[in-house]
Amino acid sequence: MQKLLICLSIVFSPLFSSPVGAQSWTADNGNGTFTNPLFYDEFSDPDILRVGDDYYLAGTTMHTVPGLVILHSRDLVNWENISYCFDRFDFDDPAFSLQNKKEIYGQGVWAPCIRYANGQFYVFTNINGKGLQCYTAKDIRGPWEHHNMQGRIYDLGVHFDDDGKIYAIHGYGEVKCTELKADLSGPIMETEKTIIPEGSGVGEGHHMYKINGMYYLISTDYKPNGRTLCSRSKSIWGPYETRVITADETFGYHAAGLTQWKGRIVPDGSKFSIPQPDKNATACTNIHQGGIVEDQNGQWWALLMMDFHSIGRTTTLAPITWVDGWPMLGLPGNIGRAPRTWFKPAIAPDEKPHAPYVRSENFDGKELGRVWQWNHNPDDRMWSMKRGRLQLNAMPAEQLMWARNSLTQRAIGPTTEYRVQLFTKKMKDGDVAGLGNINVPCSWVGVVKEGSRLILRDFSQLTNDTIDEDITERIGSDGSLWLHLNGDFDNDRLTSGYSLDGKTLRSKRTNLRLGYQLCSFQGVRISLFTFNHKGKNGGTAEFDNFVCDEKAADRSGNIPYGKTFRIINLATGLPMNATRHGVCHDSRSDDNTTATHFRLIDKGNGKVTVQCEDGRYIMCSGIGQPGDLRMTDNEKDAEVFLWQDYLGGEFMLMSMRTHKYVCKSPTTGSPYSMDCAGSDPARRNGSVMRWVEVKK
Repeated sequence: MQKLLICLSIVFSPLFSSPVGAQSWTADNGNGTFTNPLFYDEFSDPDILRVGDDYYLAGTTMHTVPGLVILHSRDLVNWENISYCFDRFDFDDPAFSLQNKKEIYGQGVWAPCIRYANGQFYVFTNINGKGLQCYTAKDIRGPWEHHNMQGRIYDLGVHFDDDGKIYAIHGYGEVKCTELKADLSGPIMETEKTIIPEGSGVGEGHHMYKINGMYYLISTDYKPNGRTLCSRSKSIWGPYETRVITADETFGYHAAGLTQWKGRIVPDGSKFSIPQPDKNATACTNIHQGGIVEDQNGQWWALLMMDFHSIGRTTTLAPITWVDGWPMLGLPGNIGRAPRTWFKPAIAPDEKPHAPYVRSENFDGKELGRVWQWNHNPDDRMWSMKRGRLQLNAMPAEQLMWARNSLTQRAIGPTTEYRVQLFTKKMKDGDVAGLGNINVPCSWVGVVKEGSRLILRDFSQLTNDTIDEDITERIGSDGSLWLHLNGDFDNDRLTSGYSLDGKTLRSKRTNLRLGYQLCSFQGVRISLFTFNHKGKNGGTAEFDNFVCDEKAADRSGNIPYGKTFRIINLATGLPMNATRHGVCHDSRSDDNTTATHFRLIDKGNGKVTVQCEDGRYIMCSGIGQPGDLRMTDNEKDAEVFLWQDYLGGEFMLMSMRTHKYVCKSPTTGSPYSMDCAGSDPARRNGSVMRWVEVKK
């Protein structure tokens, strides 16, 4: 057993000054509802734990440190990063530190399980090549003790049973249960038994619960696409029966094109390709792997992840409806699907909307903010924070992915501008420093010191394309310039460039493609880096005023209260028409009459009714496919909808009565009805619409 006592509040402080007061994404809409994802940045393999009135969420951190992130919440919607289980990998292995041409991209910590028993917290996880690990602490903030349990148990769920025994549930397809030693010294291998045989359609990512005397195992499967399943039994050893509890809920996001290449971390000049995505495909974009939890009011919730393009894997929150003893995702009348916007759990009404991290930083404090992580173990002799700047010392590397002491944070969407001030006076010959996208393939914009010259370099590994510009005579007397990366992460595009004032971009490269890949199993990570490409220790790159400007974080104007607008169906491209015949149908694309003009009546908490400009209200006659969307003069008969914000002016209308969505078939010519279970991945099944304000 290895021990590592850490108090991370000494190393990474949650309190530091920020150069801007920019708004950051929070799922909380401020009106009693939330909109998925919970975080618009990567938080993969979520496992949820409730202790009293407090909720804790553990997630994968792979090769980055500090590792094993833990968030805290009082309402399941607003979260704060309060801990990491360790500040560096404590294995005597150069791969964990990017040394000797060895690395652990896509390895390290993944799929943790967080539990509370015996008066302490437990976080179990696998570390590739090192086996099963466990971290324990009396206080969730640490210090944490590290137990190397070894053994080949991974992607596991852990259950502390009523008899005091500890069980690990693991495996893909063939699911096994193994008892763990109480002193955490390892598994008791002779107890291992197959509890669900291959052929049952069950995958991996297991989460075990005992509810009312019944054992429930939540798992995910990837064949042929991501689905979430529940298996239940009266005994932990089985036999189990299994049901799918959610499938096809993508919130209108299609699968991304996976980066294609050979090998692992490949040299510059290698061939990459990112295929065009199939916009009709679900793959693993739908919500799948994760855990469930019961709140103080007896309502159950699922926190599941979904593959979210170049962002990586994000976490979502969905209500659970129990049906015949099964925890089905969704709402009565629409089981198996989940609303993108729903009501916050009624458990902490005084909780104010807030983001889990402060992302911008001016480096004036004594510690780095909690959002930052190093790419592999850092060499602490080669970085510092002095005189209000981050100082990174250049070490030998041939490219960004091999650069030690690269400081990173997860990219956040949907659209974000990053900029940082780089001071070059302490750089030496052969030094490279800049603002990077650590991904496979990588890209960056930065400065190369060649003799006494300063070369602005914009590099894309995808196309092996380098744009150079001599800027020696342009840099001011303080030797600084600003580097910019602007990400449109929903569309997997990046713009890069530099400026002398932090505002006006020069030498801009636009439309650089971003991808998701199964090498590092992470999305884009924004990086501050330096290395020396001439094989020696170099000088120092100084960084200041890092700004993360989230352009779409403010959603206060996304619901068009007080506006007159047309409703354009994305599937047909045509406006909704409240016909005099009394049904809602498509109109001509150029139709801009009273019958195509609508406004909202605010019913509170995101609920609305929809009124035509001529005074009539939208109602629904009946349910399901025969349930026409019709017009009525009587406001009391108007259908009450919960507005589903799909960002960028796009939305869906979910009936509060049936939990189905307003939609119109793009192929049959039928009028609008209220029978859609949700959007398809391409947003082309007639349920997703866009509002366009009518200018008077």
